[in-house]
Amino acid sequence: MTPMTTATTSNTLPTTQSGVEVTVSNPQLTSLLRGAGIGPLDHIGWIRVTGADRVRWLNGMATNTVQDLVTGIGAYNFFLNAQGRIQADGYIFASADELLIETSRQQIVPLIPYLDHYIIMDDVELADVTSSRHGISLIGPKAAQLLAEIGLSADDLKDLETRRLSWQATTVTLIHAHSPLVPRYEIWADNPADTAALLDVLKAAGAVPCEPTTLEWLRILEGTPLYGTDIRDRDLPQETNQTRALHFAKGCYLGQEIVERIRSRGSVHRTFTAFRLEGAIPAEGAQLESAGKPVGELTSVASIPLASSHGNTLQLALGYIRREALDRHDSIQYPGGIAAPAPSPTAEAQAATSASDSPERS
Repeated sequence: MTPMTTATTSNTLPTTQSGVEVTVSNPQLTSLLRGAGIGPLDHIGWIRVTGADRVRWLNGMATNTVQDLVTGIGAYNFFLNAQGRIQADGYIFASADELLIETSRQQIVPLIPYLDHYIIMDDVELADVTSSRHGISLIGPKAAQLLAEIGLSADDLKDLETRRLSWQATTVTLIHAHSPLVPRYEIWADNPADTAALLDVLKAAGAVPCEPTTLEWLRILEGTPLYGTDIRDRDLPQETNQTRALHFAKGCYLGQEIVERIRSRGSVHRTFTAFRLEGAIPAEGAQLESAGKPVGELTSVASIPLASSHGNTLQLALGYIRREALDRHDSIQYPGGIAAPAPSPTAEAQAATSASDSPERS
């Protein structure tokens, strides 16, 4: 299908809340924030869960509700050990005869045997189906517009909703993926040739191919933690600030006792947040200090080409900080500079992209 129009982008973002005009100096980042960017999903893996007991069993393994999922709807989850520590994360999607777990490819190898260990007398089977699914990601305010132009309607697709759609001579799965800053869609096909064709058609419609570094900038702007980098197997669910992964009325699951104990106590000693950095760019893992005492760490760091009168880049980091240092508004230092906690993980990006005339989210 020949695209009807070509998406256009502007390098100038709306003014920030302080009145400073912000300019995106990188064409790929411009496409993600003001147009539509595209990239492969080669880093994603899939686990198929089948069997008569699959819903009951997986509901007892994941932190979010599985038993309440209906066909075509997904939910973000953690997988914990008995001590409540996060062993993996992923999205669980329901269909009529199976459940699908979407996670990073690097988690597939340890996650399958970890889950399999808890299949005792249950009618449940796990299978790595990564090689049979081929996907691309379309991201940005004009993503839905481009999808419509090639014959894939996403306008009424809710967050984490999936839809099977016909496209040319094949069928694809469209997912409205989680994205707190700009719309994000995933398109999956069984045949890599179909994915390649989709990629070509979307590029012709105006989608800009984006490199992993640019997509990493967007992740940090969104404040989304990455398992293996920002979330480790020693971290507790509430420390990550990802309440979207938790359901407190779903019933028993592995690690629930610890999660409920933390909830009843009311808080955790440290929390995940974003930081605005002033000074040299530190290495990931840099320690945070206040009054000479350790209070946290930086887990993801980036110098993002968002230029303003304050400088040519926006230096952001994600990481953990002790609650008492955050609540007291202590001055926080790292080796080479000062880290100012952001009000929320997406605050800096929202300030840079908010304006009354900005495009509406789909």
